[in-house]
Amino acid sequence: MRVEWPTVWLVAGCYLVWGLGITVAAVFWLPGAIALTALTIALHASIQHEIIHGHPLPSRGWSQALVFPSLNLAIPYLRFRDTHLAHHQDANLTDPYDDPETNYLDPEVWAKLPVWLRAVLSANNTLIGRLLIGPVVAQVTFMAADARAIARGDGRVAAAWGWHVLASAAILGLVWLSPMPVWAYLVAAYAGLSILKIRTFLEHQAHERARGRTVVIEDRGLLAFLFLNNNFHVVHHMHPRVPWYRLPKLYFANRDKYLTRNFGYRYGSYGEIFRRYLWRAKDPVAHPLHHPR
Repeated sequence: MRVEWPTVWLVAGCYLVWGLGITVAAVFWLPGAIALTALTIALHASIQHEIIHGHPLPSRGWSQALVFPSLNLAIPYLRFRDTHLAHHQDANLTDPYDDPETNYLDPEVWAKLPVWLRAVLSANNTLIGRLLIGPVVAQVTFMAADARAIARGDGRVAAAWGWHVLASAAILGLVWLSPMPVWAYLVAAYAGLSILKIRTFLEHQAHERARGRTVVIEDRGLLAFLFLNNNFHVVHHMHPRVPWYRLPKLYFANRDKYLTRNFGYRYGSYGEIFRRYLWRAKDPVAHPLHHPR
């Protein structure tokens, strides 16, 4: 495998702009600095996703070293890696138990939840809810599952969180030494996580056939860049070793094939998604096709 230089330069550019966000920009205009930092935090998570799939260096260890500290402070890279690779078992996509990235619940579990919690999760299934409370809902769910794993004696999960705490302390130390207040960085981190929720909002749908569960969003704008073209999601799931900068060309050269494969699960842009789902849910929280075990 050769070095994928576009990704290497992207990593360098991401850290450079992040550094400018917490220093120079914070001196001149704090709201703009928060926005700039939030964008780089979202981009950094997308780069982490790229590294998980074996890019951009021949050495996986050196590639992971490029992005190991999670700028969002929320998700340990090692846990992101392990859960995301489990998510790529396409036969399990959207399964409430076997897909660690799904937002669907077992209908029986859903029916037993208190009314207030069902209201929160229903709001979280609208795009505006995903933006405003999505990071909190996801973080609480994620950390609760990992806490249970650690309580069962899972040393791998415990180690991932231990390294994450150290890396996050280093990031916050840099921020504390910078002109940006720590509270402002925490706002930027939350905003960065909210941006990422736009990408994951409808990446996968309930469908009887596994190949019909993964979306394509034919967007080439700012969000597509921040997500490193992961909006061409069915292409990524079929070819996870293809680098981000080749996904659009691969899709448009074989558009009919991919749309046939995923049964036409497609949107023209993120603007279309905002118009259709900002205030209403696309899917129920209870998995509509889940079969009791």
